[in-house]
Amino acid sequence: MTSSLPNEIHGALPITAVERETGISKDTLRAWEKRYGFPQPLRDAADDRLYPLEQVQRLKLIRRLLDAGHRPGKVAHLSNESICELLDKIPDLSKTNQKAPAPSEEIRRLLSAIESHHTALLRDDLQRTLMRKGLGAFVTEVVAPLTTAVGESWAQGRFEVFEEHLYTEVVTNVLRSSLGNLKHSELSRSPKVLLTTFPQEMHGLGLLMVEALLTLEGCECISLGTQTPITDIARAAHAHQVDVVALSFSNLHSQVSVQTSLRALRSELDAATGIWVGGSCQTLYQKHWEGITAMQALHGIPALVTQWRETR
Repeated sequence: MTSSLPNEIHGALPITAVERETGISKDTLRAWEKRYGFPQPLRDAADDRLYPLEQVQRLKLIRRLLDAGHRPGKVAHLSNESICELLDKIPDLSKTNQKAPAPSEEIRRLLSAIESHHTALLRDDLQRTLMRKGLGAFVTEVVAPLTTAVGESWAQGRFEVFEEHLYTEVVTNVLRSSLGNLKHSELSRSPKVLLTTFPQEMHGLGLLMVEALLTLEGCECISLGTQTPITDIARAAHAHQVDVVALSFSNLHSQVSVQTSLRALRSELDAATGIWVGGSCQTLYQKHWEGITAMQALHGIPALVTQWRETR
């Protein structure tokens, strides 16, 4: 049963935004509401659902448990504390069993700028760091760990959704500006790489980091952005005569959906067209995929490009 508390509506998210943030479909959200009594959205003046941010945060944690094999009926009623205890027991999804290094002073400084809403300071700091380190080190040593830290801060309730989005927008602009200065078609060489994500994958920052590192290696990159249907990926790969399709996955994807989607794409692409996959989705690294190469770490991209060129 839904509640209607006007003083709590401020900052709540509509169901479309919740689907995007959590990877849980709108139909599933409505079904859980009816079956399990959670989530419990508010209602606006038009009687549309609005989800308080604390419920969105809990849904994101529940989604991580589902990806690890838990059933919704067993976890939907749990408190945040109980959910976190279960997450701590899952090696691939928890860092409590592996002593995570403390964030560097650089990362702490940037997190502070995000938290204090100093957008101009954040942008200037990122740009100076980029100039000092160079694009490759900036991506692997700053953007990658900072993005992980921002996501963890959101899950812990330290950051609001808008703060995570603002960070993504700022760092995206910094990276795209740098890429614009790098791209010269006459200098590009194989492999020609098509970059995108499957439908339901809204997070494009990982894809942009991969594009930056590939561009540094002299690859010609064609980005379709996020959420491209499988048939359209195959059509674009054929139209542009690409050598490789590169896909980014967050931890929102279930094992079944990843396996099904990758098999479908592999069957629609020419046998000579490679598929490179990477991201935080652990399913990618749990088995060997025929005709698919999994990249678990960004710093492995130069070696992967070199290996591809040596075999051609």
